[in-house]
Order: sequence, then C-alpha cells, then structure tokens
Amino acid sequence: MSIWLIIFIICFLILALSRLNWATLLLIAALPAYLIRFKIMGLPLTLLETMILIAFGAWFFRSFAPRLKDIIKNRNLRLRYPFSWEIILLIIISFIAAGVSGFNAGALGIWKAYFFEPILFFILVFNVLKDKREFTKIFWALVISAAIVSVFAIFQKITGLFIANPAWAAAESRRAVSFFGYPNAIGLYLAPLIMLLIGWLFSFSWTNILDQALKKLAIILTIISAFLAIYSARSEGALIGLASALLIFGLLAGKKQRIATLIVLAAVIGGVFWFVPSQDFIATKLALRDLSGQIRRQQWKETTKMLSEDKIISGAGLDNYQMAVRPYHQEGIFFNNDNLPNFDAVVWASSTLRTKYWQPVEIYLYPHNIFLNFWSELGLLGLLLFIWLITKYLITAWKLSIALGRDNRPEQYLALGLMTAMIAIVIHGLVDVPYFKNDLAVMFWLFFALLGILNMDYRYRPNKN
Repeated sequence: MSIWLIIFIICFLILALSRLNWATLLLIAALPAYLIRFKIMGLPLTLLETMILIAFGAWFFRSFAPRLKDIIKNRNLRLRYPFSWEIILLIIISFIAAGVSGFNAGALGIWKAYFFEPILFFILVFNVLKDKREFTKIFWALVISAAIVSVFAIFQKITGLFIANPAWAAAESRRAVSFFGYPNAIGLYLAPLIMLLIGWLFSFSWTNILDQALKKLAIILTIISAFLAIYSARSEGALIGLASALLIFGLLAGKKQRIATLIVLAAVIGGVFWFVPSQDFIATKLALRDLSGQIRRQQWKETTKMLSEDKIISGAGLDNYQMAVRPYHQEGIFFNNDNLPNFDAVVWASSTLRTKYWQPVEIYLYPHNIFLNFWSELGLLGLLLFIWLITKYLITAWKLSIALGRDNRPEQYLALGLMTAMIAIVIHGLVDVPYFKNDLAVMFWLFFALLGILNMDYRYRPNKN
C-alpha cells in the first residue's frame, strides 16, 4: 500500500469521526474508487470498501452503539428501514450462495463487496443524510462524480489517450472507457444518474429561469456531458435504456411534457420509416443480429442449459459462473458479418469460409442478462427476490410521484427520476451486468435509500402547500 493511500485513509477516518455527513458525501462522489485495490494483512480490499467500512464504523460506534440499550427498551426509538425484510432475506440468500461455492475466498469477497457492504452503505445513508438539507447534498455529490467520469471520457474520445485497448483507442473505432477499463461501464454508471439528475432538475422552480440559474446550469451541463460520454463509449445498451427511461419520464411528468414527448416520438418514428438504413440498423440491434448480440445469445443459451440441468434452484453460486458454465461453453460462433445468403450451408461447405467467419468467444464473468445474472449467482430464490425488490421499488416510486404531484410538491419529479433511473438499469441490464460491480451495487442501494428517505419525508412531513 502506498504512503499516499495510507494518508488518504487516515484523513478520511478523521473526517468520518468529525464530520460524518461530509465523509458520506465524499464516499458517494467517489464511487469509482473501487478501482484502487490493495491488501491489508493479505485481505484484498478496495478504497471504496474501506471508505464504507470506516464511515459505517464511525456512525455505529459514535451514534448507534451508545443508544443501543435505549433502542432495545423503547420501540419508538427504533428506525424502521424501508425494504427491511427483503434486505434480511438478501443477506441470507447471498450468504447461502457463497456456501454453494464452498465459501471460498472469491465467493466471500463477492458477498462482502456486492451485498454486505452496499447494505451497510444503505443503512449509513438512511441514518446520516435523511435530513432534507443533507438529502439535497447527495445530488451534488452525484453531479461531481458524473461530471468527472464524463469529462475524462470525452477527453479520451477526442485524444485517444489513456485507452489501453488498441482497438478502442484507434481513431476509426474509438470507444471511451473513462476510469473503468471497458466502454460499457460508462453507460452502466451514467445512464441511471442522468435520469436521477433530470428528475432533480425538474424539481426546481422554472417560473423564473434565472432563479438558481448557476445550479440549474451545472446540472444541465453534467447531464449533457454524461450523455456525450455514453455516446463516446458507444454503449448501445445504455442508450436504449436511457431512451426508454426518458420516454417514460416524459409521458408521466405532466401534460406539457407528455405532449412534447409524443411529438418527439412521432418525429423519431417518422424519421425511421423515411430513412431506410435506420430501419435495418434498429432491426439488427433489436434482434441481436450484430456480433455483440450474437455473442450474448450464445451466452444465454449456454447459461440456460447449465441452469436447467442441475442448478435450477441453487444456481452456480457466487463467483462460480465461469466454472459451472465451462462444460456447456462453445469456443466460438460463426458470424455472418458480410450478410451472405444461406450462410450456414455456405460456411459448412468451405473450410476457408469457416476459418474466415469463425469468431472465438470467451467465458465471461456473468451471463450479461440481469435475470440470468441473479439466477446464476443467487439461485432461483435470489432471482425471485430481486424481481420482487425491483417491482416494489418501481411501484413505490410511481405511487409516491402521483401522491406528491397531487399535493403540488416538486419532489414528485425526484420520485419519477428515481423510478426511471431503475428502468434504465433494468433495460440496459437485459444485455449487460448492471449490479455485479462494486460501484453499481452501491449505487443500486443508494437509490433505494433515496426512495426510502423521500417516502418517509412525504409520510411524516405535513404538506405546506
């Protein structure tokens, strides 16, 4: 561990002990800090994990533990967490999934980083930042994080610098990766944040555009730069997820927004029908006939076969997907990139063509589908629990948005932003891995904490309008 890392950790500990709210906000702004990895006495850790453990420890020992006896005696002092029984079940099921893998170091590391610590973070946010003034600061932390990730990605797109993969760095096929190392990580990180920030932007008063103009401008510029970053990464799944979420936001945000959304939608549909090449492009992408789509279809086929034979209930276990799917893995596919007619017959008739159109396929860490991801990692019960969690989240956010709108409270757009952020995650997740990554798991539970705080504020704060 470098001396600078030690100094940062010590400074963060001091900040957590003195100003826990600011330490938690710094943690939120620094979600990509999981990329900084090290070991303490042989235990692998990331900087993000370390910050979570320090901040949670500071809250627990300074604020919670001294009141533990009183909390046990007096039920009125107990804070009721939203989604509490689902969280308890998730901890149990994910720990069992680690047991399916034999409680090896990799499985326990996944359990710690993707389930245990993100839920500690959920508890931390819900306790430390639930005050309305602190709640608003969360969005500024996310603005800072999104802006830094986006600006670096745009810089990479323009210059080609700091992109390790030569194919992504080449001018003709350039794809930005920002700090993450691969392009789609940009979309996975920024697309839900765009929707959340749009909801926050709409919650401002627009009667006087100049009112809080600098704040509005900062949010707008961050949203634009985040979109450009996703485009620079050419993350098609994120763009489709974002487009779907924007459509739903526009239809539900109000009468004016609904009319504007329908006009834009009609113009887009008209443009697609008028411009024939766009029809072919969209049809190819939606039918997964391009190379990445074909690879994913092959992954799903292998994963489904693996699960159906002897792992329907248990799944493969945490950190065990690659080993479990190996017996079912096909080393590659024949990809018809020249759109040859009768492709299968032509390829099998020629060894030269078989060599030309053969595309090797590696065994990825996950199946690249949100449902298969959870099924293979957590088993059938884990999959059903996450379907329940996401469904409950979406219904809660939708009902909250309606209730807030009925009272003419601007927070209705925050609820709508939270709902459509999850929609962007799910849509993109149909072809990718939107949870099993340190920053994404923490962000997922941050959204749950934000929704819980907003819902609690609506239920217990009297309407002033």
